[in-house]
Amino acid sequence: MEPILEVKGLRKSFGDFTLKDISFSLPRGFIMGLIGPNGSGKSTTIKLIMNLLKKEAGEVRVCGLDTDRHVLAVKQKIGFVYDENHFYDELTALEMKRIVAPFYREWDEEAFNYYVDRFQLPVRKKIKALSKGNKMKFALTVALSHQAELIIMDEPTAGLDPVMRSELLEVLVELLQDERKGVLFSTHITTDLDKVADYITMINEGKVVFSVAKDTLQETCGLVKGGKSQLTPEIRDRLIGLREGSFGFEGLTTDRKQMEALLGERGVIERPTVEEIMVYLVRGYGNADISL
Repeated sequence: MEPILEVKGLRKSFGDFTLKDISFSLPRGFIMGLIGPNGSGKSTTIKLIMNLLKKEAGEVRVCGLDTDRHVLAVKQKIGFVYDENHFYDELTALEMKRIVAPFYREWDEEAFNYYVDRFQLPVRKKIKALSKGNKMKFALTVALSHQAELIIMDEPTAGLDPVMRSELLEVLVELLQDERKGVLFSTHITTDLDKVADYITMINEGKVVFSVAKDTLQETCGLVKGGKSQLTPEIRDRLIGLREGSFGFEGLTTDRKQMEALLGERGVIERPTVEEIMVYLVRGYGNADISL
């Protein structure tokens, strides 16, 4: 089965920043987390995928369709949720739905009503009067009501309380029971990705650092800790983002098996979170050979 999203050699320049040859793909039935520090190029990548910016080079395919050649067909297949409200503030959610629905050939009123009930959305309130959480839920309700196959989310959980974040993640997991759909989820709240992501793509300084299955990432990488006497030159050279204290050290390895052989039983190698991997890789970026 073809990937639901294919990005090949994507390039875009803004003054002194360049998005350089971004490539990754998302299989159907999975969630991909898109991570990286502020200014790394995540939002630019999403806007290029959405055709909101004109790319200088590269190719984007959604459900096998080139996004330049099949603009309208691709828009029917994408549902998007941004971190900020993009609807008309002065309209009620119900009025906004009546404007949006005719743009989609496969609008599903039953699905819309289902999510309105599930999220307990006050659809007769003006959008400007909705809480941040309810604005996000309304955007998600619209995205899920027109048979979209690819859901693109740019910081959807930012500023939400843990209960609302948990509810959103639950909906995403349920959505992927239909193995023809997929989710691209850009977020700074990497603990959400620890819970639901199947793949992780990291961008830093306009380049893809890695794009791999999350389980492979966490099995290959390791958070290495030990006493100062254990930090041999050989181990030092193989650690990324090394931190040294009065009594010991801590750093990331991207080759857990190699590090286990070097350390023996003298140190500890822990399974890292997605956040720890990102932090250490950013800290050591440009000063280490990062291969995953």
